[in-house]
Amino acid sequence: MTVTTWRKKSHSVKSDLMPKLIPPILFLLLAILLVNLVLYQYLSNVSVSYGKTDMGLGVCPYGYFQLGTLKNCSPWLSCGIIGGEVRKLKRVGEGAVKRVFLSEWKENKVALSQLTMLELQEDFLHGLQMLKSLQGKYVVKLVGFCAEDFLILTEYHPFGSLKNLNQVLNLPKYKVFNTWHRRFMLAIDYVSIIHYLHNSPLGTFVMCDSSDLDKVLSQYLLTSDFHIVVNDLDALPLVNRSAGELVRCGHQELQGEFVAPEQLWPYGPEVPFEDSLMPPYDEMTDVWKIPDVTNFLLGEVEGSDLVRFHLFDIHVACKKSPAERPSAEKVLDSYRRVLTSLVRGTVMPGTRDML
Repeated sequence: MTVTTWRKKSHSVKSDLMPKLIPPILFLLLAILLVNLVLYQYLSNVSVSYGKTDMGLGVCPYGYFQLGTLKNCSPWLSCGIIGGEVRKLKRVGEGAVKRVFLSEWKENKVALSQLTMLELQEDFLHGLQMLKSLQGKYVVKLVGFCAEDFLILTEYHPFGSLKNLNQVLNLPKYKVFNTWHRRFMLAIDYVSIIHYLHNSPLGTFVMCDSSDLDKVLSQYLLTSDFHIVVNDLDALPLVNRSAGELVRCGHQELQGEFVAPEQLWPYGPEVPFEDSLMPPYDEMTDVWKIPDVTNFLLGEVEGSDLVRFHLFDIHVACKKSPAERPSAEKVLDSYRRVLTSLVRGTVMPGTRDML
């Protein structure tokens, strides 16, 4: 075979192969394009979902709820209905102010909260008012109430308080959710709630039931689709800067490293604690606690340390003096950017491999 003949045959083979190769190449390029479009859409959704706190009530107007098997919105249940149609099943929790029972109404599981003692009725009624006023995406769904009998009916979440997170995620059934991504999303939920409380339609509220980590976690519920809602709003004082009114959390001395420095008694052990002498403070006490709560939520799964590394700077800022701390909104924005960056870094290597 001459060189000229070989070249002609080689060119002919290449010409024959090109039509066969073009469709797979086009398919591969199309697949890459689709992956990038899906990634772009996902990251856009992340930014929208967690960059803004949409506190809409969903399908039901204010004063109504939709629950479980019910297709239509129902008005909040009143005293008569709660007394006649709600059946207690068992006690599932108790705090200083409320005793909580798993109950049933029209084949739907609900949580019935009762006042523990009359001396705490002011806290109970304040919590009820906050639940009514702050209903939305990040607040447990109110089903009904009876102020006269000190009863509150809310949606039941079987996972219970956020304290149960590790226990739930270690169950074989839910281990698929035990990832850095899902845990970080929970941290974003938590900061979103703090941001909402600091910027609610009623003003700036401070989560005062937060003297230690367990106390903070007990104020929130873990939903069945692995999100967080705030459940206990009994200790939620209002900061009114225009009137020069700040807050003090309770009437007892707070101690420990978990609470913000401005919440500690400033006059030393030689001066006995006196509530009236304790300087007030603002919502930045909540920001101080964000790194500690997030550290718990991230857990010890693969990838969680990388998330901590990316959050290092914003968490250092949270531990500065009150005036130097970032707002909850700035923390939320930082969390959102880190999530977007980490998700992009996780997906893009696969895209590069396809090339």
